[in-house]
Amino acid sequence: MPKTSARLLSLLSLLQARRDWPGALLAERLDISPRTVRRDVDRLRELGYPIVAFKGPEGGYRLDAGTDLPPLLFDDEQAVALAVALQIATATGAGIEEAAARALTTVRQVMPGRLRCRIDMLQVTVVGRSATTRPEARVDSGVLMALSAAVHAREVLRFDYASPSGAGDDDPAMAAPRRAEPHHLVTWGGRWYLVAWDLDRGDWRTFRADRITPRVPSGPRFTPRELPGGDVATFVAGRFRGSDDSDGSGDWPCRGEVILDLPAAEVSRYSRDGLVEELGPDRCRLVLGSWSWPGLAADIGRFDADIEVVGPAELRDAFAQLARRYANAATGPLGEKGQYV
Repeated sequence: MPKTSARLLSLLSLLQARRDWPGALLAERLDISPRTVRRDVDRLRELGYPIVAFKGPEGGYRLDAGTDLPPLLFDDEQAVALAVALQIATATGAGIEEAAARALTTVRQVMPGRLRCRIDMLQVTVVGRSATTRPEARVDSGVLMALSAAVHAREVLRFDYASPSGAGDDDPAMAAPRRAEPHHLVTWGGRWYLVAWDLDRGDWRTFRADRITPRVPSGPRFTPRELPGGDVATFVAGRFRGSDDSDGSGDWPCRGEVILDLPAAEVSRYSRDGLVEELGPDRCRLVLGSWSWPGLAADIGRFDADIEVVGPAELRDAFAQLARRYANAATGPLGEKGQYV
C-alpha cells in the first residue's frame, strides 16, 4: 500500500477512535509533521469525511457527523461484532429485518477473505425474547467463534461446562468435561446457548455459552441428527417452557383460559407470550401457558383483578389448591395465647 494511503487510513482510524484529537498528538502518533496532518485532513475531507477543526490551547480535529455516510473503517473485531449484531437484528421483530439483511450482505461483500470466512461460519439463530430481566452473562467472542466453527464443520465438540453454582463458575477444576454434537448457536432472552446432542447422556441439551470452555482439538466429524420437530426455534422454545417437546409442538405443558377485570392493554404488558383479547374497556380474555397448573394459577393471580376461569378443570383445581395454601399461610398456627406463631 502506498505510504500516503496507509497514513490516511491510520489517521481515519484515530479520528474514529475518540472525539477530539489535538493536532500535535496526531502528528506524534503518526510520526509526521503538523503540516502533513493538515494536508491529510484536507484529503479526507475531499473523500467526504466531515472533519472539523477546533481552536484552543490544543487546537485539533474532530470527525463530525455529516449529512451523508462516508466510507467507514473497522478493525477485524469490529467487523465481526457488526456482522453478529446484524444477524441478530434480522429477527428482532422491530421492522428492520430486511434492511439488516441487506446491510449484512453489503458488509460481507467488502470484507477481506479471512473475515468473510469467519462470518460465514458464525450462523446465529434468534429464538425468542424474554420479558424478564436477567443478570448479564458475557460470552467471550472467541468462544462464540469456536462454537460456531464446530457447528459449521459438524465436528464433535469437547468442552468443560461450569456448574451453575458460584464455585463451579469460578473454579475450572469443578467443570465436568463434556462431548456433544453441536447443531445450532442461538440467542434466547439476551443469552447465548448451544443446542447439541449430548453424547454422554444420549439426549438433546441446551448449554449456556458463557459456561462453556472449548477444548482442543475437536472430535471427529458427525452426521447431523434430526432435531425434534425439525425446527430449532420450536424445539428451544419447548425446552425453556419446561416441556421435553418430544412431539415438536413447542407448546407449554399446561395452558388455560381466564377472564380478567382489567384492560387488555395493561394485561398484555405483563403476559409474556400469552394471548390477550379485549372484551370491553376494563375486561379481557387471557390465554396463558406454564410448566405446571399451580404455576399457571400463580402467574394469573399476580394480576390485581377478579378472575373468571374459562377452563380447563385442572386450572380451576389449581386455583382451589392455592386458595387453601394461601389461607393457611395467612392464618398460620395459633400459639397458647391466641397469637400467630
